[in-house]
Amino acid sequence: MHPAVSAASLTEGDILAALRDCYDAAVPLNIVDLGLVHCVSIDPDPDAPGAGIPGVPPRHRVHVELTLAQIADPESDGAALVAQIQNRLAAFETISRTAVSLLAEPAWNPGRISPEGRARLSNPFDSRKPAHGLIQIKT
Repeated sequence: MHPAVSAASLTEGDILAALRDCYDAAVPLNIVDLGLVHCVSIDPDPDAPGAGIPGVPPRHRVHVELTLAQIADPESDGAALVAQIQNRLAAFETISRTAVSLLAEPAWNPGRISPEGRARLSNPFDSRKPAHGLIQIKT
């Protein structure tokens, strides 16, 4: 979705599509297909600059809840992923703020990987996959 998406049409699907550009450092797969994203909420931001002024499009606050793919210290290991998410969503002019919460529970497991993600992990010639290497996941 183009960053100039209108405020009225900003959806969870738009956010998830953008988050497919964010990767966990431990696994060569985006955080959506990896199953790390648990919840996305989009709320109007009445405090955004220009809010309430006719002709100024409304802006939104986005909150993303996710777990990490590995047991990690959220303060250090999760910081890079949080920064990736915030930077990616900053491209949307209709988003005024992005908050990211790292959840301790439920713990991530390979069963959360999407069918598309499984296909990417099993196909070493998929050009959409980063060149980090391959991993094998048994379920």
